[in-house]
Amino acid sequence: MKKLLFSAYSLDIGGIEKALVTLLNELQKKDYEITLVLEKKEGIFLQELNSNIKVITYTPNNDKNIIKRKIINCVQRIKFALKYKNKFDFSASFATYSNSASFVSRTASKNSCLWVHSDYCTIYKNNINQMIKFFKEKKYNKFKRLIFVSKKAKQSFIEIFPKEKEKVIVCNNLVDYQKIIRLSNENIELSKSEEVTFLNVGRHDEKEKRLNRIIEVAKKLSKNNYKFKILFVGEGKDTEKYKNMVKEYKLEKQILFVGKKQNPYPYFKISDCVILTSDYEGYPVVFLESMILNKPIITTKVSDYEDIEGKFGYTTSKDIDDIYQKMKLFIENGFEVKEKFDAEQYNNIIMEKLEKIF
Repeated sequence: MKKLLFSAYSLDIGGIEKALVTLLNELQKKDYEITLVLEKKEGIFLQELNSNIKVITYTPNNDKNIIKRKIINCVQRIKFALKYKNKFDFSASFATYSNSASFVSRTASKNSCLWVHSDYCTIYKNNINQMIKFFKEKKYNKFKRLIFVSKKAKQSFIEIFPKEKEKVIVCNNLVDYQKIIRLSNENIELSKSEEVTFLNVGRHDEKEKRLNRIIEVAKKLSKNNYKFKILFVGEGKDTEKYKNMVKEYKLEKQILFVGKKQNPYPYFKISDCVILTSDYEGYPVVFLESMILNKPIITTKVSDYEDIEGKFGYTTSKDIDDIYQKMKLFIENGFEVKEKFDAEQYNNIIMEKLEKIF
């Protein structure tokens, strides 16, 4: 039985965390012994993790006294290495941004990989020095492989680190499509509206998700007498900011905040279109969820938006006027999804890649 280790920050709500839990639960069905190492053993997805998966913690010390912090962390690294060094057949740092997750993965196995969920060239606004610094801190060159969840993120990385080309592969996230379909049938407090309903699901973080764009477009649509509703499923540090904008623009009847939901899928069912207005994403999990539930998508041109364009919905520039035109077009004409997404085939291709890596 092969022993696999995955390291991450926590299992709080988010696309990376959801993808990790789906992956681990699917792998648990195979003949693997799985250990998950978290900086913080917390989060809404903990209860969804298969009980046979071993969960341990590795939490770096953050004492304000630099000398004390360094000594404690040094001792902690030594202890972890003595207990786990090269004890696994495969290990992965699944939370790209976590330095401790990187250390854990590189220590636990010679067959280690760094999972990269975003296009960091876009995140750092083409500041190459910042991107290089980020990956050097993660000691990217110490990993046997680097796995990217989108083609664009892989290409951006290779352009900056051409020597790593042979170590880099693209592998999308697995999706538990049967569970998504089943959960979409659960009852919720809202019912289908007669008005065209848009849905946004995700963390309320303006720097990345740019939900202010949706609110600004809603203001413009309302001013031009279009009838619609928008559901925001999620929470975050900018939730109150968004609520204040909605109140200021008098859009309380059009925009509803339904909060953070462990099961967002019934909201897909009562919506007509999913909308994503982020500045950057990896491969958005909401793309897959929308395709599985046969819901059209309007998305800004984030990583691999080409998978959506013309087949599963409309794509837009990161410009309020363009987003307005696409939402207006949907209200007036809708969008017919002409291509059925084969989730089983999609998963089989990914699992074949993963088994070769393991």
